[in-house]
Amino acid sequence: MKVRNMLQYFAEFPVAPLETIARGTALILSPHPDDESLGCGGFIASAVRDGRSPVVVIVSDGSASHRGSVTWPPERIARLRQEESRDASAVLGLPSERLLFLELQDAGVPTQGDSFDAVIRHLAEMIGRYECQTVLVPWRYDPHCDHEAVWMMGQKLKALLPQLRLLSYPVWGVTLPPEMELDDVAPAGWRLDIRPFMGRKRDAIQAHRSQRGLVVDDDPGGFVLPDHLLEKMLQPYEIFIAS
Repeated sequence: MKVRNMLQYFAEFPVAPLETIARGTALILSPHPDDESLGCGGFIASAVRDGRSPVVVIVSDGSASHRGSVTWPPERIARLRQEESRDASAVLGLPSERLLFLELQDAGVPTQGDSFDAVIRHLAEMIGRYECQTVLVPWRYDPHCDHEAVWMMGQKLKALLPQLRLLSYPVWGVTLPPEMELDDVAPAGWRLDIRPFMGRKRDAIQAHRSQRGLVVDDDPGGFVLPDHLLEKMLQPYEIFIAS
C-alpha cells in the first residue's frame, strides 16, 4: 500500500464506542513520557469515565530529548519527564497507581535478547495482575526506533497470550510522507470520539512542558514537539488500528 495523506486515510475509519474498540481493562504501552497523552489521552479519559481505568506503562525514561544540555543531564531530565507524565495522567483522571515506569534507556529500548525477554516477562505479569484484556502499542510505521521496539513487544505478548486484543495507535505515523510505501495490506480499525475530553487531552499534552520547549534553555538542538504534529494529535477522535 502506498501512503497518501495518512490522517485523511484514518479519518475514514468507522467511529465506534470504547467497549467495541477495547475489551475489559487496557494496558497502554507508551514508548516515551508524552506518547500516552498524544496518542491515547482521550482513550484514557474515556476509560476512566467508564469505570475501567487503564494501566499506562511508560517504557523509556525520556532522557535523550536534550542531549546537548549541561544544566539538564539525562538523570535530571528523566526525573522531570516522570513528573510531567504524572501531571498529565492526573489531568486525564488516571489514578496514580495505574501509571508505571519501566525506565529503559531512551533511544535504546531493546528489540531482542535477554533484556527484551525480561521486559516481556514483566509485562505479561502485569497483564495477569491487572487482568488486562487489551494491549495498546504504537503503530508499526511510527518512524522512531523506540516506537518500533514497543510495537514488537506487543507482537510478542500477543503470541504468548493469544486471547489478548492488540491495538495500535499512531503518533508520528500520521506524518508519513506521501511517497512512502507500506509493506502490508491497508490498515483497518476504528476511531474513538473524544470530543468530551478534548480540553483534558490538550491540558495533558501541555503538561509535558519540557517537550514544548518551556524548560530546558541551554540546548538549541533539543527536542520540541512540532506544531504540525500537535495539530494532527488534537483531532476530535483518536485512531486505533487492529493488529
